[in-house]
Amino acid sequence: MEGESFGFVGDVFGEVVFSTGMGGYQEGMTDPSSRGQILVMAYPLIGNYGVCDDFNQSDRIHTCGLVVREYCADPSGMYGGRTLGDLMVKQKVPGISGIDTRALIIKIRQSGTLRGAIVFDEGSIKTVIKKLKKKAPRENLVAEVSSKKITALNNGKDITIGLIDCGVRRGIVNELSTHFNITVFPYDTPAGKIADSGVKGVVISNGPGDPSHPEIKKTVVRTVDDLTAKMPIMGICFGNQIIASALGGSTYKMKFGHHGCNQPVKYEGRVYMTSQGHGFAVDEKSLDGTGLIADQFNVNDGTVEGVRHRDLPVFAVQYHPEASPGPCDTRFVFDRFVKMLEAVR
Repeated sequence: MEGESFGFVGDVFGEVVFSTGMGGYQEGMTDPSSRGQILVMAYPLIGNYGVCDDFNQSDRIHTCGLVVREYCADPSGMYGGRTLGDLMVKQKVPGISGIDTRALIIKIRQSGTLRGAIVFDEGSIKTVIKKLKKKAPRENLVAEVSSKKITALNNGKDITIGLIDCGVRRGIVNELSTHFNITVFPYDTPAGKIADSGVKGVVISNGPGDPSHPEIKKTVVRTVDDLTAKMPIMGICFGNQIIASALGGSTYKMKFGHHGCNQPVKYEGRVYMTSQGHGFAVDEKSLDGTGLIADQFNVNDGTVEGVRHRDLPVFAVQYHPEASPGPCDTRFVFDRFVKMLEAVR
């Protein structure tokens, strides 16, 4: 597909995914879960409200490219008038506009998630296609976005929890900080070090890539397996997949994943509007004998959106309860974790 450039000028390769939200382009691009992806926005006009530091979910853009139908280079002054294109230039992220995003999204929905590239030299296209057809190596994307050292956030609260950082969104840290002091652990921190730190519970964050990657299995999956009988545990997004894997379940790559802020989830007879950004899901059938029960489901495709343990204080959700697209539909998830911790004090 041929279009016009905005943002940084430079070739990139990535996994092509689409987001169904009308807004949220800045949140999606700065979400560490989007590492290595070329993001296609379903909504036809992108950039119209500009960018604002308050919306960043990390310290940088993690998508490697952006595809839009129409790019707005003259945004509303509502958030200061800073353009998305300027931010992409500073962080060396290319964009392409003028693309028939409807046709591209239909192709992804029919064929599944695609490997793709944004290139600036028409003469290089044949070479690029040859590279794309080669099977991409399995990368441990979590290692690229996780914290490199243990850090403590003293928020003046009575309870301190651990946060295993697999690529955490800033919104999760902010929400947890309203309830707890937080000790942030790199994804490969051993269970013993977390238990010895004195934290009263653990949250496993969102993150990019495949939860069945060998490095993930021998680090955070093993850690969670060791901690499940010792303290309350909550998982968010990637954390949902990690908890399922740790207790004996399995995950699979979805055909095209869920990306956007308008995904309906049914839980206890009610439908909640949720924000999501994942390409893998928990296999419900694999939960037999694990002690986990799938108790939340996506209305659109029936995929597992939440699990809980029959006996242990362990549960997880596949969506982002802190993102509040509803606007506050799923904040109860954090209240549920608070009650778990209070029950074991």
